[in-house]
Amino acid sequence: MIQYGYFQARGQLKVIMEARPIEEFLEDSDFPDSLKHKLQLAKIVRQYAIDSLGLHNSDNYTKLYNQKGKVLLWNLSASEPYELKAYEWKYPILGSMPYKGFFELEKAKKEAKILDSLGYDIRIRPVGGWSTLGILQDPLLSNMLERSDGDLTETIIHELTHATIFVKNEIEFNENLASFIGEKGAEKFLISHFGDSSAQHLEYIQEQADSKTLTHLILYGAKKLDSLYASFDKGMPNAIKDSLKHEQMLLIKQDLDSTSFYNKKYYGIFDKYLPNNAYFMMFRRYHNQEDSLQMIYESYDKNFLKMIEGMKQKYGK
Repeated sequence: MIQYGYFQARGQLKVIMEARPIEEFLEDSDFPDSLKHKLQLAKIVRQYAIDSLGLHNSDNYTKLYNQKGKVLLWNLSASEPYELKAYEWKYPILGSMPYKGFFELEKAKKEAKILDSLGYDIRIRPVGGWSTLGILQDPLLSNMLERSDGDLTETIIHELTHATIFVKNEIEFNENLASFIGEKGAEKFLISHFGDSSAQHLEYIQEQADSKTLTHLILYGAKKLDSLYASFDKGMPNAIKDSLKHEQMLLIKQDLDSTSFYNKKYYGIFDKYLPNNAYFMMFRRYHNQEDSLQMIYESYDKNFLKMIEGMKQKYGK
């Protein structure tokens, strides 16, 4: 853990030290105008999140780090093979976390190989944005500027939520909350800034429709897996368990293949590799509490300023 902490600190400090103020990029004649538009938008979104949603006012997202088109950070997660139960790492201050970040892909693969040898389902994915929970000054990442206006807005609000409210050892709640506020906040911003019938808002509605369709399908699949795993006898051979698990994954793939989406990027996502338990755990981590959060939101008269202030008081931020 000491060695891991050293490499993470080194990676974080490199990003912070090399990040430059957004204004420098806006004044740079060689910086593309299309990306300047995204930076201007990021500035406006950040201020909206502070003024209209009540998120913490910090120096986060006032600078930009140029990734030069490369993946900056990788996320490793793992799950029990016959139960949707996440493997957890323990960190000082932060508590237990169901994922681990790496600035070097090979280090992520090395740890994944160990977990795989112990029988866990593992998943490594690139990270498009992250928060240090207000500990450090988080910059925008240049790859974030490739997103649509709506997706960029959602990502900024999502990460600023983490820096505003964080409950130790409650990662699923934290991620669900950030997702909920990110999505609702993004739609509110797009309507207020661009207009209800704007191309930006309509594009985001389609993106959200696809995302919700996929999420509901995966969460439904997770319930099917829960039922399957609960039916396994204690003495059942692993080979039989694996076969039944594989059959269920194929059924989930068939459901996906027969589903309609606006965007073609969701078609065939399981053609090369079937999902595993770690994949389903990710969706639960980010979207499993939407109904309860909607109720909380409505209890504050659908007013994010009231909701965020109430949660700050409750959780100490």
